[in-house]
Amino acid sequence: MSKKTYTPIYSAEFRERAIQLFKDHRAEYASDNKAYRGIAEKLGCSGDSLRTWCLQAARDAGQRAGPTSEEKARIKELERENRELRQANEILKKASAYFAQAELDRHSSGKRSTGPLSNLPHRK
Repeated sequence: MSKKTYTPIYSAEFRERAIQLFKDHRAEYASDNKAYRGIAEKLGCSGDSLRTWCLQAARDAGQRAGPTSEEKARIKELERENRELRQANEILKKASAYFAQAELDRHSSGKRSTGPLSNLPHRK
């Protein structure tokens, strides 16, 4: 059994302040990576988290290529909807096949059905 690692949830305010700190103090470090690690250590989060937040903020501001947070949320919503529709379609296919087979079995046996609709009059 594998251990689940704890992933802290940071508030939007915390992330915004962390991004602003990175912007304000980036020039004090030799590289972006050193800035991410140094600032994140002071904040008590990982450098990778800070890097992810900063890159996403740049995308949201139109300063970097890639999907914005709003676009990511919409894509996630559409993927969920697509998954649900595929599942519903699969259920309908199975139901259709089941009823088609039942109809074929009824006609091939030459017997009248004894189901709930069997007492209805047949037209000739």
